[in-house]
Amino acid sequence: MKKILFLIYIVGSICYSQKFENLAETPPLGWNSWNTFATDIDEQLVKDIADQFVELGLKDAGYEYIVLDDGWMAKERDKNGNLMAHPEKFPSGMKALADYIHSKGLKFGLYNCAGATTCAGYPGSRGHEYQDALLYASWDVDYLKYDWCDTDKLNAEGAYITMRDAIKSAGRPIVFSICEWGDNEPWKWAKDVGHSWRVTGDIVNCWDCELGHGSWASFGVWKIINLRKNIRKAAGPGHWNDFDMMEVGNGMTDAEDRSHFAMWSMLASPLILGNDLRTISEETLKTISNKNVIAVNQDPLGIQGFRFLNENNIEIWVKPLDNESWAMVFVNMNNEPINLNFDWNKHMIGDDINNRILDVKHNVYKINDLFNNTSLGNTSKKLKATIGVHDVLMIKLQKS
Repeated sequence: MKKILFLIYIVGSICYSQKFENLAETPPLGWNSWNTFATDIDEQLVKDIADQFVELGLKDAGYEYIVLDDGWMAKERDKNGNLMAHPEKFPSGMKALADYIHSKGLKFGLYNCAGATTCAGYPGSRGHEYQDALLYASWDVDYLKYDWCDTDKLNAEGAYITMRDAIKSAGRPIVFSICEWGDNEPWKWAKDVGHSWRVTGDIVNCWDCELGHGSWASFGVWKIINLRKNIRKAAGPGHWNDFDMMEVGNGMTDAEDRSHFAMWSMLASPLILGNDLRTISEETLKTISNKNVIAVNQDPLGIQGFRFLNENNIEIWVKPLDNESWAMVFVNMNNEPINLNFDWNKHMIGDDINNRILDVKHNVYKINDLFNNTSLGNTSKKLKATIGVHDVLMIKLQKS
């Protein structure tokens, strides 16, 4: 009888185990080391980034997570099988680094992998999930990015459930960022497993290119946007489609950076910076700290935007917002500036999935240019503007 009760307890625990709720109710905002630094990271860099969050006003704009990607750990576990911070890169250890970041009012994130080794060849978590989760909890980690390299014969859903359960068992609320690249369609199963899930392979800092690496490829901004369709209904408060860390400030034009940032906000993707904040340009800072645009990403409805129309090679995307408002972007995909002349009365804009309609026939909406924080009149007249090459007009519509 005792054996039967024990089995019932174990099965019940598995069935009712879940991720930590009430985390990432809006898409996480932060910074990750990989896009600029790869494994060339150390504790002084991380402290500098934390300082820059405060000094540049990014903390005030809503950014909070500082996430160390691959390469933070030693090449081997210790004699008890525990992960160790790389002794040369992080001589003070992870707990001390977490304490420094927390002292700034920010949150601390780490990376690991479901496989035996990480993508850069460091120790992965396979077979050590519960041990690693306890260690992260003891270090006061707030965010875990969990990759998918060296996962021969592992089942993706099962592997991520194992780490989810390990995090829950450790007792510290941690945002669980699934980095499975979309190969196993996590938008179909990960809502109760993680707080976000990658939907594509790695991003690269270009507009619409594909960069081959042999058996895999990196994708530019528009390649990523176009790669996945019909997954927007999976996104919502506490569970987000993640279109990867951003490349804003990493070599594209300022116009392309604005479009990139606008689209990640429209898509309700986590806004995870990937540039060197110590050398950030004034224009890049202006883009990533724009509170009007960030507010679209952080809208409490949590609806992922969608492409409404492609007219004269201007892509038009829409996103329903709280209080019956809407966000729209007009992206110039041409290689020359173009004049926009948008007639509100010729278009019926609606979101069937969320039962929302932009009713310009019975309501007049005020129009605000979000990047420039200026009024563009209202929907009683055509919307006219000149949009530069690969640039964006991003607006918010509110009932008058």
